[in-house]
Amino acid sequence: MTPHRFPRLVRPLLGAVAATLLVAACSQPGAPTPTVAPSGSLGPRPASPAKVEIVQPTANSTVTGASVHVVLKLTGATIVQATTTNIRPDEGHLHLYVNNVLVSMNYGLEQDIPVQTGTIDLKAEFVAADHAPFSPRVWAPDVIFTVHA
Repeated sequence: MTPHRFPRLVRPLLGAVAATLLVAACSQPGAPTPTVAPSGSLGPRPASPAKVEIVQPTANSTVTGASVHVVLKLTGATIVQATTTNIRPDEGHLHLYVNNVLVSMNYGLEQDIPVQTGTIDLKAEFVAADHAPFSPRVWAPDVIFTVHA
């Protein structure tokens, strides 16, 4: 084994660790933006022209039931189905957070998400096709609403 090469069995583990770190980083709204470029070298994250908005539910509304129908509006970018490290500023996915917990990595603008009774703080973020955030991060304004059983 040469000093700069990893044994064949270790390489998949390194990839899994890197993927886990990226998912963990993008699942925490207050976490710093990852600085791993697609090549695996350190580097800045791109900025995105995207704007995301939560259309439904509306702020200060009251919903009933164990799930809520979420409708988002995305401008300046396109949602892509494939996850890739060849990122573009105008392509990516949407992440939804309920009370600062990542609940969905979505490939569309509408979906039903589970909620519990009480006050809900709903956040949406447009992220790159590798599921890591842009810099600066692309957040919709929070929507706070109430859920009754």
